[in-house]
Order: sequence, then structure tokens, then C-alpha cells
Amino acid sequence: MTADIITFNAGSSSVRFAVFGTAPDAKPWRVMSGRAPLRDGSYLLEVADDTGLPIDLGQHEYLSIDALVAGIFDLVEEGLGNINIVATGHRVIHGGQRHTAPSLIAGDVLAGLEQLSPIAPMDQARTLAPIHEIARRFPTLPQIACFDTVFHQSRPLVAKRFALPTSFEDAGIIRYCFHGLSYESIAQNLAENAPEILAGRVVFAHLGSTASLCAMRDGLSIDTSMAFSALDGIPMATRPGALDPGVVLYLLEHMGMGVKDVQDLLYHRSGLLGVSGISEDVQVLLKSRQPPAAAAIELFCYRIAREIGALSASLGGLDALVFTAGIGENQPEIRRMICERCAWLGVRLNAAANAASDPSISSGASLVPVLVIPTDEELAIAGHTSAVLAAAS
Repeated sequence: MTADIITFNAGSSSVRFAVFGTAPDAKPWRVMSGRAPLRDGSYLLEVADDTGLPIDLGQHEYLSIDALVAGIFDLVEEGLGNINIVATGHRVIHGGQRHTAPSLIAGDVLAGLEQLSPIAPMDQARTLAPIHEIARRFPTLPQIACFDTVFHQSRPLVAKRFALPTSFEDAGIIRYCFHGLSYESIAQNLAENAPEILAGRVVFAHLGSTASLCAMRDGLSIDTSMAFSALDGIPMATRPGALDPGVVLYLLEHMGMGVKDVQDLLYHRSGLLGVSGISEDVQVLLKSRQPPAAAAIELFCYRIAREIGALSASLGGLDALVFTAGIGENQPEIRRMICERCAWLGVRLNAAANAASDPSISSGASLVPVLVIPTDEELAIAGHTSAVLAAAS
């Protein structure tokens, strides 16, 4: 009988899960996967088999994350029959300074992760919620935390520091950076399929409802757009990205806003939604003829192109550009607008390849290969979970 792992990836707009079979000295293989987008306060579960084809489950709607997790276990057991679940693996957005590798959730680990919630108030609790429910339902089932911050441990110290008194650095106020599991999965893809590109200076653009960019050299993280929290960097669906701290001070001191008001503004009412006043969804904005929609898209692409330039400076040049995640993989118009602003770096697109979202979308005249690579955070989680279990046995 195989040893099976269920992975959970709880994000800001959905929960993704997957079932992987594992065996010694073998890469985990996907058996089933699913996604539950959060719509109008409910999770709507969609499940696919190992080929990616949808499985007709009828209507499955869950009002809470706890009910969703319970439903996923029930569906997995009903759908796969001879399943042998030996562990669950979880994407956890923040590992702080304590966790520099994936960790078995035991002892005071979960309590320590809860203490990091103030740094990522809208994200850490979401990624920990499935862990709490599984511990309640299956208290003896091993659970492994896989951290978005671990991949960025390779950055030089200068890329981790703020220009603050060192006492704040000692207290843990540093640039942690996020989306590490996504970047790790893409780096692994390149290591297997295009190692010559991974060996160079590459900027990766993870563009989804939350978004960031990462500069890698020789497959290692050198610098990123995100920093202490998942608010920094480029604009996102409802988050502003980089913001002058003076704006926050002004909001607090002169516009009558409290801390909770500012938090709500920065996490829920800014970004594409805030600028457009229409939607946080790029597809909706691209179809709209309203000037604010176009303004939001223009700012989004402008800031991304600006960040690509900054990260190219961190790398000392640019040898390749990679797009990934929901927007990066599926929105040719966004890629076109970004790449046109990066022409000074030698970027040129093949219009037909870009329109088709081909794996390679750069033209023969481009000095920089431009690629579209699907991210697979669940596979990265499964690999780490299997490795932690093997090391513990």
C-alpha cells in the first residue's frame, strides 16, 4: 500500500488541496486535487483527478474553513477508497526567524506560529486554520508546516535589512519575503527542463490575487519585492504594495483613522480594487471600458515593470524573465504591457506565442528569454512533507 499525503494551501481567496502518493526515492505523484474559491462567505469545492479533469461531485458548499476541511477528508476517502493518509502538509505563510526549514508541527510549534500572526494578520490565520481542524479531528496524524519564508533564507544580509536601528532588527523586524513555495516549485521546474536558464540571473513574477517578484541567481533567492509583511512590493488585488510610511502616519494623525481602519484599507480596499473602484479581478478590469479600470491596470503593470528593473539591478543584469500564478500564467495582455515597459532590458515578445500562453513567449529578437511556467506549490509541499517524514522515521 502506498503512503499518501494530503496538502493544504489556504490563501486569501481560496483553499487548494491535493492528494499525493509517495514512495522511497520517488517524486510524489498527484492522485487528486481540488480548489475551493471563497465566494460570498462560502467555500465552493471543485475537484479534479490526476489528469486535471474535473470530477462531478454535485454541489458542495461549505460555510467555514472547518467544514471545508472535514468535507475534503470525506470526499478523499469516498473517492479514493483505499487511501492510506500518513500525513498532511501545509503552506504556512510565515515561519519567522525560528523556522529555516519545513517543520513537524509538535510541541510549541503551532503556538509559536500563532505569535507571528500580527506580521501577517490576514494570511497567517488562514494558513493555520486547516491545521487546527485536522488536529481536532485526527490528533495523531502528523502535520508538517512548509513555510513561504524559508526559500528566501539564501538572500544576502544587505537584502534582509531595513535602515532602522539594529535593535529593531534584533527584535525580528527584517525583510522576510514570501511566496517561497511558488518560487521553489518554478526553480525546480527549470532545474529539470532548462538548467542553463536557472543558472543565470532570473526575475520571477508571481502574479495572482497576492503578487510579488523574486530575483534568483543560480537558483537561489537574492532579493524580492515583498518584505516584512505581505503588503509590500507591487500592487495586488486589494493591497497597495509599497507605500510611503508617511502616508500611514498621516492617515492616523490627520484623517481620523484608527489602526483597524488603516489595516482594513491596506488589506481589503486598496490595490486594483481601490484604484478602479470597480473590481479586484484583472479579467473584469481588462473587459471594462471605464477609465478607472484602465488606470488600475496601467498602474499594476507600471509598478511591476519598475520592480523588474530594480531586481535586475540587484542581480547585476537580467538573463531571463518568468511569469507564473493566476494572472502571470493566464493574462497575455498583462504580460504584454509589462514586457513593453521592459524593452530597455532587451525584452521582446512573440505576439502569437504570448496570446497562446506558450511556455516560451519571447521572440527571436529578444535578448532575454521570457517564459510562462505554471506554479505548483502543492507539489513542493508534498516533497517537503515526504522528506520530513522520512527524516523522522
